[in-house]
Amino acid sequence: MSEAASKAKKSRVNVRRPDVMERVAAEVAIHFHSLIVEKLRDRGGKMTVGNTTVLLAEQFGFCYGVERAIDLAYASRKVFPDNRIFLIGEIIHNPEVNFQLREMGIVSLPWQEMDASYDDLSEEDVVIVPAFGAPTSFMNKVEARGCYVVDTTCGDVMKVWRRVRGYAKDGITSIIHGKSNHEETRATASRALGEEGNGNYLVVLTLADVDYVCDFIRHGGDKVDFMKRFKDGLSAGFDPDLHLQRVGVANQTTMLKSETEEIQRRIRKAVVDRDGNESAFQMFDTICGATQERQDALFEMLRNPMDLLLVVGGYNSSNTAHLVEIAEPELPTFFIRDASCIKSLEEIVHYDLHHREEKTSDYSRLFSDARPVTVGITAGASCPNNLIEETLVKIFELRGIQREALELV
Repeated sequence: MSEAASKAKKSRVNVRRPDVMERVAAEVAIHFHSLIVEKLRDRGGKMTVGNTTVLLAEQFGFCYGVERAIDLAYASRKVFPDNRIFLIGEIIHNPEVNFQLREMGIVSLPWQEMDASYDDLSEEDVVIVPAFGAPTSFMNKVEARGCYVVDTTCGDVMKVWRRVRGYAKDGITSIIHGKSNHEETRATASRALGEEGNGNYLVVLTLADVDYVCDFIRHGGDKVDFMKRFKDGLSAGFDPDLHLQRVGVANQTTMLKSETEEIQRRIRKAVVDRDGNESAFQMFDTICGATQERQDALFEMLRNPMDLLLVVGGYNSSNTAHLVEIAEPELPTFFIRDASCIKSLEEIVHYDLHHREEKTSDYSRLFSDARPVTVGITAGASCPNNLIEETLVKIFELRGIQREALELV
């Protein structure tokens, strides 16, 4: 067996051993679980104490893919107690979870560009691939260094990879609905190049982007302007005159479902308008099931009267941000990292999606008197239950109701 083949055979490691996972489950439960939240979910997601009501969405918080990624990261440290362990970027987009991994001595590697730290990896090092996956160039580098690899990539993400590889094999350009600087989209784009590296992709984010592309599909246009507009989301050598002839739509799995569906509809229509048929167009549903469930649960939750909604999660979490986008037009909505953002009865520190910055809003009219209030809480797929519990408890405490009373309820 060649040295390269030996390294590749060694690289993928299964750390999911029964004895290990039993200890992992106990440790993860201590860090991230919440008895209050679990009981509240079981009783329909509604708690009223005095004149304060808190509603939880039917679906919120950790999904299976996130739980699996965290479990594998924790297991890596138990299986390799003395090895250096590295993580490409963040395991998921939640500061609390990534903090716990750093406490275990798991070191994050840069994910936007490979630097000299990748050259310093050795055969005894362990590299964890995050739930988003990683671009093929990163994987090739890590495997070439002979490292042990613990791959936590979500199964829903890998389904998208299989589809865009198929597009590339058939000479179809992948139009990817996503954020060009997001880890998952970058990983998917690298797979859209195909096994031979000659595939093509275009990343679009907004409906305005899509309308621009659709106009080019129908009528052609200014290639220089096209390349400038999409310069951060194009495969090398992309030529819109050539590579928009046959297209297939895919997406970052955490995008807003309704928007992805609208993008598919518009691109399909543009192809039909140009060709008279849709033979040069392909698509399939690649929205993550957990993302869809949390979006659907929020739409259902919004049928209830509420004074405000708190969306809990990491500010760089795509699926959490889309929950904020759904709710903002309906009622006052605050995107908070955790309970510490609820500073007092008057102040809520939250992330403003439109200006991409944290700000403080005065919401004293909600808490300033003894009138009944209803607060909704939901969270993205990367938010642990302990942060949801802390948020719930903080709301009640600001209304003069202590944790002990909640536990009795």
